[in-house]
Amino acid sequence: MTDAVEVAIVASAFGADAVRTAGHRKWAEASRRAGATGFEVRRELFGDEADAEPACLAVLGKQIAELGLWSVYSTPASLYAGDGQLDAAALRRAVDEATALGARFVKLQLGGFADRAHGDAIAAQLHGANVRLVVENGQLTQGGSLHQFVGLFDGLQREGHADLLGMTFDVGNWAWCGVSALDAAVALAPYVEYVHCKIAAGEGARRFAAAPAADDVRFAAVLDRLPRRVPRGIEFPLDPACIDDDATRRVAWLAAA
Repeated sequence: MTDAVEVAIVASAFGADAVRTAGHRKWAEASRRAGATGFEVRRELFGDEADAEPACLAVLGKQIAELGLWSVYSTPASLYAGDGQLDAAALRRAVDEATALGARFVKLQLGGFADRAHGDAIAAQLHGANVRLVVENGQLTQGGSLHQFVGLFDGLQREGHADLLGMTFDVGNWAWCGVSALDAAVALAPYVEYVHCKIAAGEGARRFAAAPAADDVRFAAVLDRLPRRVPRGIEFPLDPACIDDDATRRVAWLAAA
């Protein structure tokens, strides 16, 4: 029998308004009831900027840990600015906030990576931090191209920082950038440490995130190409009419898929 995979639920799966209104703790509790092992905190879903203060994050982190869950701290900030330079201030802020939360991962968007990885500067920002940095492929061309991610990991290796950071592979986001998720999985699998699970439904401006069907062979093919040892995050919308039952069913499915 194949070992079960760790599954986290991303806060946004419960609905942005619901998280902003009730706070992250309520949905961390729902994630635990559903059988998840992790919970992803989304900075953009805090109801108040004060929620990102270290003391508040420490309280939330303790609450999540007391539920028996590990956490991901996700920020919409980008690792690289539009000119390709490292955004050291954004990285420092994200690492400090994730550390206060006690997160396993701190997740940023890739942003405007061009050719230099700036590995020494990233290493300096991460020095002494007990959190793993992962960068995610986004829905915009800048920060969502396969070429950029291949270039990033090649650049880190050239600079002697091959293991400095990992990748959050968002299966659905590649569609916004016209990239085959399977092609991306083949190229980037060695660097993937966390998987965001969703598909893209619709077309063009009407494209939206959706849950993969249990018999979606294209989604299954992507998962098969990615390392099974890494956790998977539910980022698609859960059914608000039966949210506990839906979350429980989806966690069990992804853990075994």
